Amino acid sequence: MTITLGTFLPLLFAGLGIGTLSSLLGVGGGIFIVPLLTLSGWVDTVQAAAGTSLTAITFTSLSASIAYARRHVIQYRVGLTLMPASLLGAWAGARLTTTIESRWLAIGFAVLLLYPIVMMLRGKTTSEIGHAHRDVATGPRLYGIGAAIGLVAGLASGLLGIGSGTIMVPSLALFLGLEILPAIATSLFVMVPSSAFGALTHFTQGSVDLGLALPLIVGTVIGAQFGPFLGDRIPRKRLRQLFGLILLYAAVNMILKALR
Repeated sequence: MTITLGTFLPLLFAGLGIGTLSSLLGVGGGIFIVPLLTLSGWVDTVQAAAGTSLTAITFTSLSASIAYARRHVIQYRVGLTLMPASLLGAWAGARLTTTIESRWLAIGFAVLLLYPIVMMLRGKTTSEIGHAHRDVATGPRLYGIGAAIGLVAGLASGLLGIGSGTIMVPSLALFLGLEILPAIATSLFVMVPSSAFGALTHFTQGSVDLGLALPLIVGTVIGAQFGPFLGDRIPRKRLRQLFGLILLYAAVNMILKALR
């Protein structure tokens, strides 16, 4: 679509807020951008909203990853272990959309999110969660569980159009022993190639509105620099609870979308 100042400025300021919140919580921002574009009427289809959103998310996650890298928070070994499986999952999820009714899968994933939602809302640390590992995983446990997390997160992203951070962040904390801030930073690091892969796929299918993506990219890239700065100043318990609320929002929206 042809972008006007009346559209550019609202999307720019929305991008600033979304970029800040996304980099603070380790989500790509799609759970905010897609509803924004569809409910506002700026796009005609959910596919266009998803493609435009993924385009912005690529730059948001890249910007946030750079900011977290400067603070030496990213667990690169964990992130690189997850990346291949995440890309495979994203590809498989996109392929499966033609054979599986995604609404039942959306409900299933929303139900699976209930456990991390409850834990995060209670502000639990990994050492306080009965089934969580106290130390960061290494060796076979890292490769096995890490590959499973990457595959499931990528599959959910490709199949359901949700940001992989909603699954990856709590999984990294609960199953691989990462603290919440490194889990957020590592999730965003893994999200860079995954979201770029999805955005490219949507672009080739004509499902990206570059006019709408541009102000979102500018806003989210700038906003993504504030999240890591705020993350150092917000108590970890409050950060977990805030992420729990975002997970709850994502789960409810997945169920409502599936039941329509």
